[in-house]
Amino acid sequence: MNTQNWRRSFFTIWAGQAVSLITSAALQMAIIWYLTDTTGSAMVLSIATMVGFLPQAILGTMIGVLVDRWNRKLVMIGADLMVAVAGVALAVVALTIELPIWVVMLVLFIRSVGTAFHIPALSAVTPLLVPEDQLTKCAGYSQSVQSASYILSPAIGAFLYATWELNAIILIDVLGALIACITVATVAIPKQKTQGESTASNFFEEAKDGYRALRESKGLFALLWIGALYAFVFMPINALFPLMSMSYFKGTATHASIVEIAFAVGMLVGGLSLGAWGGFKNRALSILVSISLMGIALFISGLLPINGFLIFVLCSVLMGFSSPFYSGVQMALIQEKIQPEYLGRVFGLLGSLVSFAMPIGLVVSGIFADRVGINTWFLLSGVGIIGIAILCASLPSIRALDSKAERS
Repeated sequence: MNTQNWRRSFFTIWAGQAVSLITSAALQMAIIWYLTDTTGSAMVLSIATMVGFLPQAILGTMIGVLVDRWNRKLVMIGADLMVAVAGVALAVVALTIELPIWVVMLVLFIRSVGTAFHIPALSAVTPLLVPEDQLTKCAGYSQSVQSASYILSPAIGAFLYATWELNAIILIDVLGALIACITVATVAIPKQKTQGESTASNFFEEAKDGYRALRESKGLFALLWIGALYAFVFMPINALFPLMSMSYFKGTATHASIVEIAFAVGMLVGGLSLGAWGGFKNRALSILVSISLMGIALFISGLLPINGFLIFVLCSVLMGFSSPFYSGVQMALIQEKIQPEYLGRVFGLLGSLVSFAMPIGLVVSGIFADRVGINTWFLLSGVGIIGIAILCASLPSIRALDSKAERS
């Protein structure tokens, strides 16, 4: 690795991904607006949401094998081109006929498959470019890009949908995907080691190798299941923020938007802070503090009276701020401790597990949140996440995550 040029290489890719992520998220919002306008169906919107994460949930581990088999630079470029081609096809259909809903769903699925390839490839490429002691900071910067897209994309998507045709917004996203392709193409990315000749017959054995590589690090393996449990508890709450704002606090759609933006701003500040600071020297402490802050903020939110909306906004900022210190640090630990040739499979497995935990949690929250009250559900979720933090603190394998003996 050329330590003099790693910053230029990382931030070149980072800038291209920032443009692509924001344009893609803006299009996603515009498509949601389109489906809302044309169908007015909650079922259609639910299916569109399901299509967005199913490829990652079902195909994540298998895609991880392919990411480790193939040239990751080409995988990233191919994934962005897949998104661009799907966008062009949608624009062409929109120009010729009234856009059928099934075409929109198919394009959303193809875009989701492209994302399912892109995320583990990018995560696996980063340690090939970035020095080990800078991985946590770079994970913070990556989290900040995601946060910026959360802040900008709803406003951009709504503005463009109100002023432009859908196919014009699609072409902007295509341009964003092409910019990402160009930036990746200009960076020299070292090729990862492979396991020699790979055939379909040992495909599932390779997938198991990724699991075994993760299993060898007791701390990371424990963190994998902590992450699934965390997703099970928190992701449903993430979907219930608008209901908390509008039903419990008697607000409007504007109040709900303020809370979403507050969370995203907190996440942006947290990501930039992690990028500049790097978190605690003991990274297990960063994870523990992150989970604890999330649980405390949720617990306080559940205790608030109906006139406590302003405090709820501040709690949302705190929740967003804490998030990168868990997800970013976890990513850096995996990149550091797992051998590069297994990273695609490990990140694919992680994505699959979290993606499966999310809908299960949504079903559970849907059953109980209405019965106990939305504010009580926030409080109980806060208790659950504080319990996860206590579990983290009690596991010696997680406390020893920074130990050299934890390396795979």
